[in-house]
Amino acid sequence: MNLNRRQLIGSAAGCCAFPAITTEPATAAPGRDEELRQDDSSNCRYHLVLLGDSVFDNQRYAGNGPAVINQVRSQLSAEYAVTLLAVDGHTTRDIASQLQHLPKNATHLVVSVGGNDALANSGVLNRPATHSSEVFWALSEIREAFARDYGRMLEQLSNLDLPVVLSTIYDPRFQDARHQQLCVAALGVFNDVITRAAVSRGWPLLDLRVIFSEPGDYANAIEPGAAGGKKLARAIVAAVQGSSASASGTNIYV
Repeated sequence: MNLNRRQLIGSAAGCCAFPAITTEPATAAPGRDEELRQDDSSNCRYHLVLLGDSVFDNQRYAGNGPAVINQVRSQLSAEYAVTLLAVDGHTTRDIASQLQHLPKNATHLVVSVGGNDALANSGVLNRPATHSSEVFWALSEIREAFARDYGRMLEQLSNLDLPVVLSTIYDPRFQDARHQQLCVAALGVFNDVITRAAVSRGWPLLDLRVIFSEPGDYANAIEPGAAGGKKLARAIVAAVQGSSASASGTNIYV
């Protein structure tokens, strides 16, 4: 099921309480296939591929500003081609379908996914509970399910034998302080899985919680805009170039 995050912005019913999730697929921005998706890589030494969700597939949220893929391209040398396979609304389970379109000459993968997995489980924050242990148990079950899906994705990426950069899930930017605090706390369940995965494999990690640190980085409560995308592009370039240096251990990029 593909979710468009604009359909999932919080309502007044409570923290991270979202409208009913629909099965409407995410749609591409006009001209995206021609303008954004893929460079001509025939004369390039490196081929960077962006996988995941609207963190990378963000033209619709960037307004009149450049999308993340264009900002990445502007910061890389002509040695690099860049392909966008990320799709707004995709979840961890959708990475397998994105990999079916992986260019044969891909040299680096950057993945930002998990936010829509969290959105799909956001109802837990409004679930009635008699004891706090019920809430923690529900979160633990959600964590285990996400860890299984994320683990399957990691195996698919590992089998490609290419440098991989992972990304945490960024914090939302709700105006209501209580809503914000609850959402950030709940996202820690998902980010724990992602961080452990990166460290266990020695893969670089983009910490989007730190990168998107200012109100101006966001287009709305749950989507970064062009300003945040510029900061993200800078971190992507640093991580990709760092991964080419064959350094051991996980480096965190902000």
